[in-house]
Amino acid sequence: VQLQASGGGLVQAGGSLRLSCTASGKSFRAYSLGWHRQVPGLQREFAAGITTGGGTNYADSVKARFTISRDNAKNTVYLQMNSLKAEDTAVYYCSAQRGRDWNVWGYWGQGTLVTVSS
Repeated sequence: VQLQASGGGLVQAGGSLRLSCTASGKSFRAYSLGWHRQVPGLQREFAAGITTGGGTNYADSVKARFTISRDNAKNTVYLQMNSLKAEDTAVYYCSAQRGRDWNVWGYWGQGTLVTVSS
């Protein structure tokens, strides 16, 4: 599966942004999907994930502010980000896997930059 992320940009603190990631290839609904983020110089970190059945998991740092969702008809996974903070500034990557291990991801999209101004 190939992944293409979009939707990044510049937003003020307290604002909202929605990221999208569209997949090409077959059997999109058979993949668990995720969003990760990386600040330059730091390790990439898991932000949110969604299983094939719609179960979700969030990092504590984004819980209650970010929402991951998927539209299997459009082969797309979304990350709705609300109440954004300066520390949310990062490059965001979408990912996919056949399993449900939040630490193991086999497919990655290119990143999209989110910048939150304080």
